[in-house]
Amino acid sequence: MNIVRQPHSVLVFDSGIGGLSVYNEMRKKMPYLHYIYAFDNEMFPYGDKSSEFIIDRVNSVIETIAKLYTISLVVIACNTASTICLPNLRSRFSFPIVGVVPAIKPASQVTQNNCIGLLATKATIQRTYTTNLIQQFAKNCTVKLLGLSELALIAENKLQGIPVDMQQLKNLLQPWLGLTTVPDTIVLGCTHYPFIKDELQIIFPKATFIDSGNAIASRVYNLLNAQYNLHKISTSSEENIVLSTTYNQYVEKLILKLVNYNLIKYHKISC
Repeated sequence: MNIVRQPHSVLVFDSGIGGLSVYNEMRKKMPYLHYIYAFDNEMFPYGDKSSEFIIDRVNSVIETIAKLYTISLVVIACNTASTICLPNLRSRFSFPIVGVVPAIKPASQVTQNNCIGLLATKATIQRTYTTNLIQQFAKNCTVKLLGLSELALIAENKLQGIPVDMQQLKNLLQPWLGLTTVPDTIVLGCTHYPFIKDELQIIFPKATFIDSGNAIASRVYNLLNAQYNLHKISTSSEENIVLSTTYNQYVEKLILKLVNYNLIKYHKISC
């Protein structure tokens, strides 16, 4: 009789709760896995922090979690952290680490007017990694960059039940609304942004929006399947876990909503 190993916990990490958009895609594809969703709300947002700070902080949080749980794989579900931290993280930890990067390549394959918009945090927009992605995959396109850290907070608030201020959103996106050629394909370069895609679609009704969630889920599946033969494993009997670096009234309310994401247990961690 063949013994099929069950993967240990899959950790999804973000500075806030935007990474839930990636976690959702992973859970659709692999509902039988055990997940830990961790967010560093003590230091949210990362978009206005220095590279050195983010590298040290993400290493510290992942190290703390890895001491508490047995981890099979980590997804850094934060574009800002991914464009900064991946080489350092991969040199320090033995488990696979998957990052989230702007979906420039698929956008270049979809655009009809060869004008792509990258909507991301200011930190992601400024990274050499992002510039290289554009040079590699979209050199024949015009790529408009708009760095807006405010959108992450708008998405966080929406998940808390606070309606999106459409006039505020329109004002933030004004630099693109006045363009002669408006992007027909918009890359959501922050994992928070899919949560406000409906509102963004109202402002850009003809645009196609692309994020990295499905591609990340496929990447995770392939990595774990090569090691564990996923189609033969049984569903994990453990409840999924959510971790945060600060506990406050916001988190208290959030915990109730996260049950809908099958994130049942909550713990605070100190880093």
